[in-house]
Amino acid sequence: MCRLLGVVSRAPLPLAAALGELAAPFTELSREHADGWGIAAWPGRGGDGPRVVKGIARAAGDRLWDDALGGTPADAAVLHLRMASPGLPVVPGNTHPFTAGGLAFAHNGFFSPYDALDGLIDPGLLSGAGGGTDSERFFLRVLTLLRDKGPVDALAQAAEDIRARTSFASLNCLLLTREALYAYADEDPESEVSRRRGPDFFRLRYRADGERVVVASSGVPQPDGAWSVLPYRRVLEVRRGDLGVRVHG
Repeated sequence: MCRLLGVVSRAPLPLAAALGELAAPFTELSREHADGWGIAAWPGRGGDGPRVVKGIARAAGDRLWDDALGGTPADAAVLHLRMASPGLPVVPGNTHPFTAGGLAFAHNGFFSPYDALDGLIDPGLLSGAGGGTDSERFFLRVLTLLRDKGPVDALAQAAEDIRARTSFASLNCLLLTREALYAYADEDPESEVSRRRGPDFFRLRYRADGERVVVASSGVPQPDGAWSVLPYRRVLEVRRGDLGVRVHG
């Protein structure tokens, strides 16, 4: 399984500064979630899309990761630490976040069979897939739906499609667009991972402090009262323009 972290700040900051006290404990999680990492970061309101940096080594101890945290100014970013699903190789094409058309997407969880969504994905998008993961297919289904729906409905519909066709552990994901950061949460509490890891493992939480909004998987400090749980089957929207926060669904 993987770990997710998203941040939206009022002004562009180096990621290490935007994440503050979360940067070190999130990096430490890579000692277990050690199958690569990725960052997609918007360097402010201008530009054609987010800057993307990925590595297939463990983030902790990887100079490229440290350089990305310290040298990437951003007002919105998605960070991902990968624990590869069995049978899926640790290669750049399978490393999150996945990107297309100025969008970035990262997933924490898995579903099986991996190709269950193929008939619901635009053939051109499917043929251009960079890797072979279930997570990338989740993103390609969202991209297909975005042609007719907004991000909130696209995330919710893609998750519904997965629930109807697969066995899954978690559908937690982050979607970063030009306008906002979106987060979706869901898990199957009867999955082997959920039973083994416990009820907190797949919780997504968010925190707003006036200068930033952060969304995070469990594993980083999330003291009671400061963080809110994103309810399952809901979509969190964090607007980049004004840090407005709304839970849909």
